[in-house]
Amino acid sequence: MPTPNFIDPGSMTRVRFAPSPTGYLHVGGARTALFCWLFARHTHGTFILRIEDTDFERSSEDMVSGILEGLRWLGLEWDEGPFYQSQRLDLYRATADRLLANGSAYYCFCTREELEQRRAAATAAGVPPRYDGRCRNLPTADAARRVAAGEAAAIRFRIPDSGTTAFEDAVFGRVEFANAELEDFVLLRSDGVPTYHLSVVADDIDMRMTHIIRGADHLSNTPKQVLLYNALGASLPVFAHVPLILGPDKTRLSKRHGATSVLAYKDMGIVPEAFRNFLALLGWSPGEAARQADGKEREIFSTAELVEMFSLEGMAHSNAVFNNEKLAWFNTEYIRAYAPERLLPLIEQEWQRAGFVPSRSREDILAGIALLQQRTRSLTDFAMTFRAYFSDDYPTDEAAVAKFLADPSTLGLLRELAVRYRTLTPFSELSTEELLRAFAAEKGVKPGVLINGARVLLTGQGVAPSLFAVMVYLGQQRVVQRLSAGATAGI
Repeated sequence: MPTPNFIDPGSMTRVRFAPSPTGYLHVGGARTALFCWLFARHTHGTFILRIEDTDFERSSEDMVSGILEGLRWLGLEWDEGPFYQSQRLDLYRATADRLLANGSAYYCFCTREELEQRRAAATAAGVPPRYDGRCRNLPTADAARRVAAGEAAAIRFRIPDSGTTAFEDAVFGRVEFANAELEDFVLLRSDGVPTYHLSVVADDIDMRMTHIIRGADHLSNTPKQVLLYNALGASLPVFAHVPLILGPDKTRLSKRHGATSVLAYKDMGIVPEAFRNFLALLGWSPGEAARQADGKEREIFSTAELVEMFSLEGMAHSNAVFNNEKLAWFNTEYIRAYAPERLLPLIEQEWQRAGFVPSRSREDILAGIALLQQRTRSLTDFAMTFRAYFSDDYPTDEAAVAKFLADPSTLGLLRELAVRYRTLTPFSELSTEELLRAFAAEKGVKPGVLINGARVLLTGQGVAPSLFAVMVYLGQQRVVQRLSAGATAGI
């Protein structure tokens, strides 16, 4: 077989992400979209979004909306599209007609029932089930006459009788398949609906794609598509098949490993930039660019840095493992590093989703974020655990109450402590701490008893930042009120 012609690498880069809306945007698809987007931005090329919605029974508008929302949440804005394959059926039929005309394809009159019977018989005989080619050598004129008479027929591609089909993959190098291992595959079904191979190649040629970046599970599809490019007289794009993402047990990532939809991670309070950073390093490495002066490798990269460093040469050959704890670490690091002003819009989305309305001023809210972000693992913490910092209407952890406020005498001491705080001047971290410790010594109790009990009354939680920093943030009046009310009510 002649060596394929590749598109001039100096031409404008055009890459696409082409999800099927039979489900929401999953982690593997999101990682592929990110790699395509990074490559397009690194090469100053074009990122195209194409929706492959020709599976009319399983595709839905709801799934399309979910895919678009997931991409926007990740910050992967596209330059062209979205294009919908369901609106491009004429192109696929015209492409199939071209292949019929040049002898690369033929009509197949085998019914679904006949095909299923033959496959079942082959399986029973221990033979790999594949199309037996019985319509392959029908006289062209006879086949055309039968179609013209209204007989239903699919269109199949004619695989070469011998030889091999090879291509250069940017990740795996030269890949070669014996044509004898391939079967004559359907291009256009008898109902006029194209198969994946026909529609994807017709679109990629029509949209002038220079690079096809997709999961390694598509590697076995590629020889059929290479044959289609050759039959249509089109130059091959550069193929880059990226490693798959596995669960911790080294099996294909699925629901049994936890959330697989990108939007589920949004709902879990993951920061978009943290998720981008985490995904980028699943199957790709910046190499020496990530090495620090001390020899350790960096893992935190801004999106601009990822764009600058990204290349197909950094792609791994082995599959990547999705680690939820590692994602949580990335999220924590990003939340800690963000300025409160940058976190606020993300937190406000969480509040809106939770139906929570803060009652503090914007200035107080920003101060509260600064106080809390070093202890935050998820944006959802601000809508649940941390409500007491932004509103006087907040839940109390019953386990914390049972642990730190079960003794009635502790409540009595906290009620008396509230009276002492009412006249404290100045009301600072130092003065509030000194007063509490002096009061504990006076009453003959350990300071920790009062600190832990006060923390529960003031925040509703058994864990919080420094109690005295919390007191100053809440303010003298609110501290006195919460200590008095909680101690009196007995929580």
